[in-house]
Amino acid sequence: MQADPDYVEARPTGNAGMVVAGFGDYAAEIRHLDYGGGAGLLSKLMSEKGFDSTSYDPFVNTGTDPATLGTFDLITAFEVFEHVPDVNALMTTLSALRKPNGVILFSTMASDGQIAPNTRLTWWYAAPRNGHISLFTKASLAQLAGRYGFNFGSFNDNLHIMWTQAPPFAARMLP
Repeated sequence: MQADPDYVEARPTGNAGMVVAGFGDYAAEIRHLDYGGGAGLLSKLMSEKGFDSTSYDPFVNTGTDPATLGTFDLITAFEVFEHVPDVNALMTTLSALRKPNGVILFSTMASDGQIAPNTRLTWWYAAPRNGHISLFTKASLAQLAGRYGFNFGSFNDNLHIMWTQAPPFAARMLP
């Protein structure tokens, strides 16, 4: 991936390490889905650490209906939200794939402080080559989560989580 060299190995490896560090003590109890997982490296690495992990990417797994995958305790969606033209369709899909007390851990850069009315857009994250067609503030992400019955929290400007009731594996991490 010439435009995004970290896509193939560096980012999935780093994200897998972060998820394993956060939830690894419960690996045997967690059914995990990496939504938008590209070639599946993150899921492969998590499986090696004892997770029941599946990767699904609508651009890679074109012949697979995500509804056939079952439901999951933990859904990760790294660098997905900003690439979809219909975030409500994405949320409907993720909601249907989530077990009742599951969590959705995802990354997308919040635009808070980056975009101002009547000012030229210069934020690198919104550059056309990035393919980022949907941009969010933390408030808009919280509103989106609420529309689907989720609580919402952010760990920083890029990493966020949605949940209804805290499952034991995530309770200590929820903001």
